[in-house]
Amino acid sequence: MQLFLAVISGGYAVGAALGWGSGELAAIMGDFGLSGAALLAAVSCYTYARTIDSRERPAWLLFAFSSLMGACGNGIWGWYEVVLGEAVPKPSLADFAFLCFAPPAIVGLLVLAKRPVTRAGWVCLGLDSWLIGGSLLTLSWSLALAHAARTAQSGAPGSVPRAALSLAYPLLDIALVSMVLVLHFRRSEANRSAVNTAIAALALTVLSDALFTSPLLSAEYQSGQLLDAGWFAGSLLLAYAPWGARRAHPEPGPPGPGRSERPVSRPITGSLPALTPYLAAAVCTLGILYNVVDGRKVDRVVVFTGCTVVLALVIRQGIMLIDNIALTQELAQKENHFRSLVQGSSDVIMIAAPTGTLRYVSPAAAGVYGREAEELVGTELATLIHPHDLGRVVHEVRRFLAAPPAEEPTTRIECRFKSGGGEWLNVESTVNRHQGGLILNSRDVTERVRLQAQLQHSAEHDPLTDLPNRALFTRRVRQALTGRRAGDHSTAVLFIDLDGFKAVNDTIGHQAGDELLIEAARRLQDSVRAGDTAARLGGDEFAALILGDGSRDRSAREYQVHEIADRLRTTLSQPYRIAGSDVRVAASIGVAFADPGITPSDLMRNADLAMYRAKAGGKDRVELYAPQMQAEIVRKAEIAGRLRTALHDGEFALLHQPVVSLATGEVTAVAAQARWRSAQGILFTPAEFLRVAEYSEGAATGADGRSRLPAGMPARAAELGHWLLEEAVAQAAERHRIGHDVPVAVRMSAQRLLDPGTAPAAAGRAAPPPGSVEALLARHGLPSGALVIEMTVSDPRVPFDELERRLAALRRFGVLISLDGFGSGYAAISALRRLPVDILKVDRGLVEGVVESARLHKITAGLLRIANDLGMQSVADGVDLPEQVAALRAMGCTHGQGVAFSGPLDEYRLRRALVRGTFPVPGAAAQPALAGGSPGGSMAIRRGSHNETPVPPA
Repeated sequence: MQLFLAVISGGYAVGAALGWGSGELAAIMGDFGLSGAALLAAVSCYTYARTIDSRERPAWLLFAFSSLMGACGNGIWGWYEVVLGEAVPKPSLADFAFLCFAPPAIVGLLVLAKRPVTRAGWVCLGLDSWLIGGSLLTLSWSLALAHAARTAQSGAPGSVPRAALSLAYPLLDIALVSMVLVLHFRRSEANRSAVNTAIAALALTVLSDALFTSPLLSAEYQSGQLLDAGWFAGSLLLAYAPWGARRAHPEPGPPGPGRSERPVSRPITGSLPALTPYLAAAVCTLGILYNVVDGRKVDRVVVFTGCTVVLALVIRQGIMLIDNIALTQELAQKENHFRSLVQGSSDVIMIAAPTGTLRYVSPAAAGVYGREAEELVGTELATLIHPHDLGRVVHEVRRFLAAPPAEEPTTRIECRFKSGGGEWLNVESTVNRHQGGLILNSRDVTERVRLQAQLQHSAEHDPLTDLPNRALFTRRVRQALTGRRAGDHSTAVLFIDLDGFKAVNDTIGHQAGDELLIEAARRLQDSVRAGDTAARLGGDEFAALILGDGSRDRSAREYQVHEIADRLRTTLSQPYRIAGSDVRVAASIGVAFADPGITPSDLMRNADLAMYRAKAGGKDRVELYAPQMQAEIVRKAEIAGRLRTALHDGEFALLHQPVVSLATGEVTAVAAQARWRSAQGILFTPAEFLRVAEYSEGAATGADGRSRLPAGMPARAAELGHWLLEEAVAQAAERHRIGHDVPVAVRMSAQRLLDPGTAPAAAGRAAPPPGSVEALLARHGLPSGALVIEMTVSDPRVPFDELERRLAALRRFGVLISLDGFGSGYAAISALRRLPVDILKVDRGLVEGVVESARLHKITAGLLRIANDLGMQSVADGVDLPEQVAALRAMGCTHGQGVAFSGPLDEYRLRRALVRGTFPVPGAAAQPALAGGSPGGSMAIRRGSHNETPVPPA
């Protein structure tokens, strides 16, 4: 657009310079051409004014009216010259239109000017306008206007109107020029490009007017001459101002990436307003000197105008002096204010030169750094920063200085700073740019850094032993598997569990347990290498990460790590000196290696599985992970699913095995046993199910309380036990109603007896819990003495005090208690000593070797003697051979249960056996039974009692 305007204006100027080829065309282009250009400017400014809604709108409407007056004047001029073919009279309507051009433009410029905010500002605006206008008036009067005034005084016909007209044009142009200059120095920041273009257009128009009114051109002017090119270009430039200038120079928006802030004003532009009064005085002096040098008498108008200009200059300077005094005072106050802020701030403010030398340091440096500010001034900043932090700080400073200021005005740097005492302080600095250098606002954050380090340490370490916790250990395992050691598959993870730690807590207290854990952690930390990691995962569980050595010999590496683990086991199993006495615990350790592609969670899971295998294999041992361990977990999960399906689909059947008196062969009780009915209708012994069920109630839970079973297994085992108890009680009640008064024995673990669902009714309750033994007996009407609970104690964590109270409550309800698995398992003697027991059931493992092994024969005889001395009945489990019957009877055993008499029977066969009442007793003639309970006693089911050979019913 700018190029197009230049071509059009240049073409018009060339045509005017060449005379347009004919006088008629020159008149048309000089009159109607100028009228059309002015009309275009009027339409453009008016249209633009309608599109905006701001304080500029009146100014553009006034510019449109001013241009419309110019178009009318040129149109009337052309009507006379082109249409009528006669000279334009003076004065005429064209003169009236031309005179109406300047006032709207002057008012419009005043609207665009920056409005003063004080009265002194308005006074200065008026004084500046008069200084410029009065100076131009003095010069113009001296050059031309005085001649026009003398012509008006001559009294010639028509001289007065022509003289007035001759004076009106330059006076209005002087006023317009004054406003143009004032607006140039005081223009608003809004739409700067459009306003500058409009000012240039009006200045070009005023320049053409000044040349037209000069004595040299006014007498010889004709339409279509080169002077018309100035008016034509001014009109086109005004038409272009609101549109093209705005598109060419978009209004500044908020700073964005890649855009730097443009300075508000350049120094030379800011100094021109201050020079305006002196320039005006110089112009006045030139006007007066012109009259003196020309030998003319000084005109009174020149004297009067010069005096007013000088007076305005004096007033203007006085106002400026008062403003300068006020600004100086305000600047001094602000300087004192900021000096107080800087000197009183607890932060250290430093100014560094581009070379890094400190130019200024605030007094706060003495309190923060322990060094006087004067001592730091002139010091290289790099010499005060810790060498390990210097490279990072230099890199950040260079990056910050290279970034655009609008995009990143500040940055923050944290480093260690050397104090006056020689120690290193953690300093946080906010950095700003300053004349090519830097301003640093620094503060001491040493305490904050220490606190953050302490919090980080507390979040990643065990509070008791100060070893890494599970989160930090897991992260280090991940780093070992994904870092530069990712290809080293000799890295190993050890999971360590202290066997017997629960007993320490229960016997000598938790304080002693804590001391033991602290000592165990110290031993573990001292036993691993410097690059390895020892951690406490929770409770009495520890772990160690043994980093690989790059060895590719898997067997050699396994041997080496196994030796390390065994050494750890030996160290941790040494006696602990706690509260003046020696305390012993053992250590079970599981080891897993980082196989290719393994994840940290899988590696830790494998080590956990291996550790559990070590505990299940007898404790105080080291076990290496093998893939079949995971396969066993999967198999147990499948078992849990099958167990759930079998329970819900009613695939379990209840069988009973008779318990026979070894003296008479009489059936004194029946032991309830569960069997699983397969899809083909065959009954199988669910030994695997029952082993898993027993496992879930005991060793399946670690010291930290986390279950090692597949999800849902403990719930399925409890559901199976509840079904077995309820079915056994229901069928026994039915048999009692038809006359078979034989007790039924149901096997239950000590954990299940203490479970809230099977606990006795609490004090104040109207009825026992629905799942309790008492509730089942009451619901089915089973009489007292008709139920025997075969109790197993396999978990050392069972509280004997609570168990004793529970058994006493059951006995008050008429339930007999049998201690199952006597001679094996946990705490058999302790249970016999503390618990109210009616019957002892000898373990199957003793019965199986009672004939072949003399040692087992003596052990079994001793246990039976204990039962006899305590006045209890005894039941031998797993009596499968006639020789075993004879041997047990000779030892004083009162009852037996096994295939030597009968296998498990369904309900039909059981009732037939009860009708018969006795079984033949193999061996010699019956000997007198040892003193004990009545023959109607009962027995129990041990952990292996369901391993007998299955005898499917016919």
